[in-house]
Order: sequence, then structure tokens, then C-alpha cells
Amino acid sequence: MSPAGPVVDEDWDGDVDVRGLAVEPALRSARAAGRKLLVTYVTGGLPGWTDHLLAMADAGADAIEVGIPFSDPVMDGPTIQEASMQALQAGATPASILDALRDIELPVPVIAMTYYNVVARAGHRRFARLLVESGVRGAIVPDLSLEEFPDWERAALATGVETVLLAAPVTPDDRLARLCERSHGFLYGVNLMGVTGERQDVAASGGVLAKRLKAATDLPVIMGFGISGPSQAVAAAAEADGVVVASALMRLALDAGTPTQIGDAVAAVRAALDAAG
Repeated sequence: MSPAGPVVDEDWDGDVDVRGLAVEPALRSARAAGRKLLVTYVTGGLPGWTDHLLAMADAGADAIEVGIPFSDPVMDGPTIQEASMQALQAGATPASILDALRDIELPVPVIAMTYYNVVARAGHRRFARLLVESGVRGAIVPDLSLEEFPDWERAALATGVETVLLAAPVTPDDRLARLCERSHGFLYGVNLMGVTGERQDVAASGGVLAKRLKAATDLPVIMGFGISGPSQAVAAAAEADGVVVASALMRLALDAGTPTQIGDAVAAVRAALDAAG
């Protein structure tokens, strides 16, 4: 739920040092080269997370989501909830995660995934500034509704942050069109109703949604939720421009997977997408 009361932007001076790669140009360029897009996810603050981040980039991810943990992650399934709790117990904070990213140069865009309470506590413009100064050029705030979006949207656009919006299988056509108009970076299609997590099969509703999105926007359309491995990635990307793989990678990390193993898992998905064309 969005917190009540005004958002206060203290210590905002309008001076922003923008770093990192912009999301949409990078993804459009990869798509134009005939590549199916692969976006991966890592929970910031989870022990070893920066090594996992680097391994994902080396293994062929086109962009990487970094989760900024929140104590009530309503959109996340048990795996990412567990990763978030471990990160919080290890002392992770938004500031510590962004400080760590500040010291890392990646060849792909970085997108922060977090909840609106985190954004509101910092203040819209201040949070946007902290992102871009840490090399983070995108944001996903899944509990920020389209109706509550304008204040954050203005701050994000003014600072250089591309906010990715989500569309679900039940989203009606008129609202879907509005989401397509307001999303930046890419359009995140949700394969199924429910929380994130691994599934045995990709829901047929995801393919239907991908077709609707592709008909409504020229933004890259990337599908997520329930993609556990190469075969699911290929199926989900068939009607879309690419996929997000998150819970499967975090399950591997939680099971003491090494950066090499994380990289191998990403490389397997990358190879399957490339082979499928």
C-alpha cells in the first residue's frame, strides 16, 4: 500500500550526476540486431550479490534488475521473499545497495525493483537522483498504480530514470493502451496472475498478452513471472521480445550457488533464446 501523507524531497538541489546505461536504447539496439532480450534479477544485499550481478552480465543478460528489499514484498513469491529477508537480516538498506552499485561498471543497464514505500521514504526526486548517481537508469515499482504515477513519473523523467510499467493478462484494452503510453525502457508483461515464482509450464495467457502488447506498442515487450529455465524462456519469448528470469536464479543463490553456477544458468537461457531465434 502507498503510504499516506506528502512526499518530502529534502536536500534536493537539482544537480545530478547521471551514470550508467539508459535502458530503452540498449534494449532497442539488441532487438534490432535480432536478439531475444534476457533480463535477469538479483536481490541487492543478499550475500555475494555483486558477484552474481557481474556473472549475469558476463553470461549474456541484456539488462539486470536489482531488487531493493522491502519487508512486505506483496508481488513476490516465496523465493524472492526469502532472498529479501536474508538481505535485510544481513543489514542491507537502499543506501548500502546503491553505494555498492556506484563502484561497479556494467556493460548492460541496471533497473531497480522495489516498492513504493522505499521511494516515498526517500522522496521522489531524491530517490531518482540516488538511482542515477549509482548507475541505475531504470525502476520498477509494482505497487504504484497508474493513477498514483504522475508525481514519481515527473521526478523520474527529469532525472533520467526510465520507469517500467507492468501489464497483466486481465488488463483491459483501454488501460493497457495507457500503460503502453506511460511506460519507459520496456513494457513488462506478467505471464500469469499471482506472485513471482518458478512454474513447470508457461501460462497460455502470457502468449495472448504478449500479442496484445506487441499490437499496442513499439516498446520492447518482455514477459516475466514463472520462467524457470531455458524451455520456459523460449516459450514465453515466442510472441514477445524477451523474458525476465528472477526466482529461478535466486533459488540457486539461496541454495549456495556460486557466481559461476549463476552465470552458467544465465548462459543456458541465453543459448536457448539465441538458438530459437
